[in-house]
Amino acid sequence: MNTILPYSLHYESQNAVWQLSSLFLEHIPFHHERLVFCCIGSDRCTGDTLGPLTGSFLKRAVRFPYEIIGSLEEPLHALNLNDTVQKLHNDTIKPFIIAIDACLGSEHNIGHIAVQDGPILPGKAVKKQLPPIGDISVKGIVNIGGFMEMLVLQNTRLHISYAMAEKLSRALILAIHRYTLKNVEKGNHHTDNNDSRQQVSSFDFR
Repeated sequence: MNTILPYSLHYESQNAVWQLSSLFLEHIPFHHERLVFCCIGSDRCTGDTLGPLTGSFLKRAVRFPYEIIGSLEEPLHALNLNDTVQKLHNDTIKPFIIAIDACLGSEHNIGHIAVQDGPILPGKAVKKQLPPIGDISVKGIVNIGGFMEMLVLQNTRLHISYAMAEKLSRALILAIHRYTLKNVEKGNHHTDNNDSRQQVSSFDFR
């Protein structure tokens, strides 16, 4: 694929799950000894639920082997983000962090999932001063920005947050299965080859 970041794709695009999984395979180091997915947002605001929903979907996945911080049950938000960032930076093993969050943008970009190198600046849309987080940023544009942002987030349809989080989590899970299968084919992993192929072939790539 050889995709240069930043990159964005509408969640309803044809084969969106497959395309996003290819992007994640290129840019996420799944071999890293400590890969952490920080799913940022609050379950109290419909437009801010993309991160927690994604975290909950990933936690429900049977074969998601990486650390997940942030879910509907235990959100990662403005009240605990500082402590979480400090703890991650103070750990003995430096983590590689994938930060996932909702954001606002222009009308024609609503529904796009944007991936870029570098940290997310959580709370920027609503003028909150929060620490940057992430080695790679994954942002879902859920509504229009530029005016009364907090009210806009609170009145964003839950459907778009849910649908984008569902596509995003499926793409991440597929990327992991493809990574595992690639290692099997190289002879570097002891996973059942046929089982890994079956998992990938059973995915809905849309």
